[in-house]
Amino acid sequence: MQLQSLASKDPKSQTLIPHFANIDRTFLLSDELLLKILSKLPLSQRNPNSLVCKRWLYLQGRLVRSLKILDWNFLVSGRLITRFPNLAHLDLLNGCLFSPRNSGILLTHRMVSMQMRYGNCSNWELLEENLLPVEVVDGGLQALANGCPNLRRLVVINASELGLLTLAEECLTLQELELHKCNDNVLRGIAACENLQILKLVGNVDGLYCSLVSDVGLTILAQGCKRLVKLELSGCEGSFDGIKAIGQCCLMLEELTICDHRMEDGWLAALSYCENLKTLRLLSCKRIDLDPGPDEYLGFCPSLERLHLQKCQLRSKKSVRALFRVCEAVREVVVLDCWGLDNDMFTFASVCRRVKFLSLEGCSLLTTEGLEATVLSWLDLETLVVVSCKNIKESDISRTRNLIL
Repeated sequence: MQLQSLASKDPKSQTLIPHFANIDRTFLLSDELLLKILSKLPLSQRNPNSLVCKRWLYLQGRLVRSLKILDWNFLVSGRLITRFPNLAHLDLLNGCLFSPRNSGILLTHRMVSMQMRYGNCSNWELLEENLLPVEVVDGGLQALANGCPNLRRLVVINASELGLLTLAEECLTLQELELHKCNDNVLRGIAACENLQILKLVGNVDGLYCSLVSDVGLTILAQGCKRLVKLELSGCEGSFDGIKAIGQCCLMLEELTICDHRMEDGWLAALSYCENLKTLRLLSCKRIDLDPGPDEYLGFCPSLERLHLQKCQLRSKKSVRALFRVCEAVREVVVLDCWGLDNDMFTFASVCRRVKFLSLEGCSLLTTEGLEATVLSWLDLETLVVVSCKNIKESDISRTRNLIL
């Protein structure tokens, strides 16, 4: 006689736990709750998490706020908006360049790195030949405006007035813009971005491309973008009138950076119209202002706190003297790798009586005597930093600090 098994074979009486173990339990969580959980994880785990399933891939895309585009088709096809619907910061610079994949020539610049086709071309054609046409860039901006109305920051090159106008009309929260290969006509489109607070304009770039930003464009910009807080002008032309317009219209401007400028002489006096300016940076300027005009017309910036000079040519006594007079209210002075700053030039800084912080780096012509002659007149000086100045020894710096204290 065969004994029956004590275990019941009735499927209704069997437990459901083994079957439940094969189910993805995250489906019990709503998208909002799972999104909160994923947002708490470290950034290093975000890419691996997106590989779990399509749902996690979609949710992970909603967490991405900043992106750099390398393939323009990814934008115009609509995949960018679908994959990353909540983008706030977008860099299109490399995506606007046609870069052949099979080229062995790599062009590297401080702004961009790209592969190039082999061939003979002049310096000005290096980047021009590899830029997407203006119409194509504008089409991408149109798609971006329709899909990313909450965009806050954008980097783009070779856009036109029409493309930027479209962006300004749809992306009302746009606060920061970096525009390469800019010109006066393009600035008409930027002027429509009424909420813009941070702006970087790049005109001429030696060896890559040539574009013109003059007083006309600066005036249009000043009249349209009155809420600017930070402005950087790189490779731009202009003169006293353009800077004056910015100072008179952009009353909230606190930080001005001028890089490798092509401005006409006399522009330095216009800085006095920037009454709320707190930080002035001059970068890679081959000259400051060879003819700044009489002292009575220079004026000064009453709210200025920081003056930063980096990789500038300080060989003109008129320029350096006028610069320090305009910046006589500063509390912080930083000079980094500037050429021509010797003892005579540095004495012009003695007019800045309120300096509390001084940093000098790579000033090979300045000596201990020249340093002491100026800083000992700064009664409020609290911090002195000297790095890689070959004519100033460490022992001399210690002595100078003791004299100051």
